[in-house]
Amino acid sequence: QVQLVESGGGLVQAGDSLRLSCAASRRTFSPSAMAWFRQAPGKEREFVAGITWSSGNTYYSDSVKGRFTISRDNAKKMVDLGMNSLKPEDTAVYYCAAAQRGYWRSSLIPPTVSREYDYWGQGTQVTVSS
Repeated sequence: QVQLVESGGGLVQAGDSLRLSCAASRRTFSPSAMAWFRQAPGKEREFVAGITWSSGNTYYSDSVKGRFTISRDNAKKMVDLGMNSLKPEDTAVYYCAAAQRGYWRSSLIPPTVSREYDYWGQGTQVTVSS
């Protein structure tokens, strides 16, 4: 079993930047992809950004493209989400997720649906005030 631990959430003002980190508990863990999802109150969980683990290919939702950057550290089994130009609508609980299914290892893009992910973090709150 692998645990994912997020950190870096907080309260910021619109236009500010924030960086989220996610670390896997096992250094021998070998995901096929990792991603960040978010869930705002009263809304469904949505895909934010993902990265394929071996090739480092990234994919973003339209709502964050150009503002957020996902990156990974293969040796440390960590994935970060850099968030710039934050908006009040970015307010949500952000979840780190990891997929291990083999067919994603050769994919050009990471999965964007939550059911393809096998492990989830506990979530970290990001609040952006206007």
